[in-house]
Amino acid sequence: MHERDIQRPWLASYDKEVSPNLSYEDIPVYEYLDRMAAEDPRRKAIVFNNWKINYKKLKALTETVAANLRSYGLSPGDRVAIMLPNLPQTIIAYWGVLKAGGAVVMTNPLYMEKELLHHFGDSQSKFLITLDLVWPKLAELLPRLGLERVFVTRIPDCLRFPLNWLYQLKMQRDKKVPDIPFDPERVLPWKKLVQKGEVFIKYTPDPRQDLAALQYTGGTTGISKGVMLTHYNLAVNVRQAMAILHHIRHGKHSVLGLLPYFHIYGLTVCVNFATAIGATLVPYPRFVPRDVLKAIHKVKPTIFPSAPAVFQALLQQKDIDKYDLSSIDYCISGSAPIPVESMERFRKSTGAAIIEGYGLTEASPITHLNPLRGRRKPGSIGLPFPDTDAAVVDMEKGTQVLPSGEIGELVVKGPQVMKGYWNRADETARTLRDGWLYTGDVAYMDDEGYFYIVDRKKDLIITGGLNVYPREIDEVLYEHPGIKEAVSVGIPNSVRGEVIKAFIVPRDGEELSSSEIISFCSQKLASFKVPRKIEFREELPKTIVGKVLRRVLRDEEIARLQKKKRRNNMFKNSENEG
Repeated sequence: MHERDIQRPWLASYDKEVSPNLSYEDIPVYEYLDRMAAEDPRRKAIVFNNWKINYKKLKALTETVAANLRSYGLSPGDRVAIMLPNLPQTIIAYWGVLKAGGAVVMTNPLYMEKELLHHFGDSQSKFLITLDLVWPKLAELLPRLGLERVFVTRIPDCLRFPLNWLYQLKMQRDKKVPDIPFDPERVLPWKKLVQKGEVFIKYTPDPRQDLAALQYTGGTTGISKGVMLTHYNLAVNVRQAMAILHHIRHGKHSVLGLLPYFHIYGLTVCVNFATAIGATLVPYPRFVPRDVLKAIHKVKPTIFPSAPAVFQALLQQKDIDKYDLSSIDYCISGSAPIPVESMERFRKSTGAAIIEGYGLTEASPITHLNPLRGRRKPGSIGLPFPDTDAAVVDMEKGTQVLPSGEIGELVVKGPQVMKGYWNRADETARTLRDGWLYTGDVAYMDDEGYFYIVDRKKDLIITGGLNVYPREIDEVLYEHPGIKEAVSVGIPNSVRGEVIKAFIVPRDGEELSSSEIISFCSQKLASFKVPRKIEFREELPKTIVGKVLRRVLRDEEIARLQKKKRRNNMFKNSENEG
């Protein structure tokens, strides 16, 4: 694939304020925090219930954490796992590890034994910073995790009186206070990291080479891999986002930090980007739709980055109209495609449009976003970021650039693309070819340079020799007024190769039938795209950021078919023996 084959019609679709080429500094990503502490020291950096901190104090606190981490033996390049929900401690620990010269390994607190053993074993994390509430599942695993030290925080560590006292009282009454076996060497309380004493000595990493994050992929398409993201990768991606979102001014915004910070999307948008624009970050540790509506009504955030599942859950609240959501200026959606119908309903319900984008862990993560002021095309992931090339290539060899309108695999190239996979040279070579990141997503580009994701390459259904993209079916299913959630998958079939099955969650109070759904789809889809099987469920399996785990559903069906086949073989064998 030659550079001369790449067409860039998106350049003409940029807002006039956006330059296609930007200048980048070789800076550690924490430089954004240092600059805000110097430019606007009294600006609120974090507000969490009745606890708040300004940028000057946040910088000082993260440097205290950095100094203490070093005193406990952290060396430049060491990995530190941060296994926390969205709390002020998560942000403080993140900046502290980076300032100490370490690399963060952001870890989902919901992970169980298998995932934790892989995560810590593969990353060879030296320290862990975690929450007391997850200690019970860590305690038994601790001898197998290879950690030298564990620092444990509690939610009241970032609450002020009387909330800290009331929280602790409630936990004691409910008998939910874990017994942590603190000791001076291996298991230490959070206060050991935030108490003053050690002198902070600035360490400056090589931004283009040194890792800021070893960020693990979601594992939705196989084993979770460690993505090596440098300081430069993360800092550049923030700079690109600031250029595209040019009208978002410094020091004027507050960000509702609902997206999990252990996910690269939440980390980049809610922490790195929010810090770079001097926003006040409001961490939100747990998603309860009505509580989020109350929070927006009370806190009045101006920027609300989120995921399709969150927007859809909010729309499903019957009393959404009684909450004032007018403070929101910008909603940024990523992590998964959002049905066009849902986008329109959200706009009508709230008055705020959703700016849809696209990214992946391997690209820090953002590569595409719809224009801030220009034309936003429903269903499109938007335009490539400045200094980011994108193309659609053939899915067989990935070497031929396809013209606009044709469907193939999306490939991207830019300064935000990862260094590679941790200890996986073969996987790196397959995914990074001549600087191009092969995303595994099926897409097409229109004549104006807007890109559209059709599906995951691995989700492609081949039925009767014809290609079917599940997302097309899902979009139709979401148009049915009685459907709350839906996803379609390909199930192995000896005659057709695969048959299409749809998994559906009905809206509350709705009684749907398989024949009704099939008839509905038949009116809108070619016959070979219509689901042949329907299964109704109360919920669908999802990742923490709302991606439906299509692969899990397919694996369940395959396991069911294999079990049926074994049972039939046993029956045949018993007949033959008889």
